[in-house]
Amino acid sequence: MIESDFKLDTLGYFCPMPIIMTSKKIKELVPGQVLEVASDDEGIKKDMPAWCETTGHEWVGLEEADENSVHVYKAYVKKAGG
Repeated sequence: MIESDFKLDTLGYFCPMPIIMTSKKIKELVPGQVLEVASDDEGIKKDMPAWCETTGHEWVGLEEADENSVHVYKAYVKKAGG
C-alpha cells in the first residue's frame, strides 16, 4: 500500500477532468508530498504517468481495488521541486 499525504476524489469524472483536477490540487502541496488520485476512469492508468512526465512530478505508482461495486484506480503522484 502506497502512503499519501492528501487524497483527491475524481470518481465519476472522465478524461481530461481527473488530470485537470490533479493539476489544480498539486499546486496546494509542498514539494515531496504525495497525492492519491482516486478515479473510476481506466484512462488514468496511462494519462497520469504521461502527465507526470510532462510536468516533472514523480509518478509513484498505481493501485486498483473494487470499492462499493466500483473498480477504483488510485494513482499516486509526488510533487516535484524543493
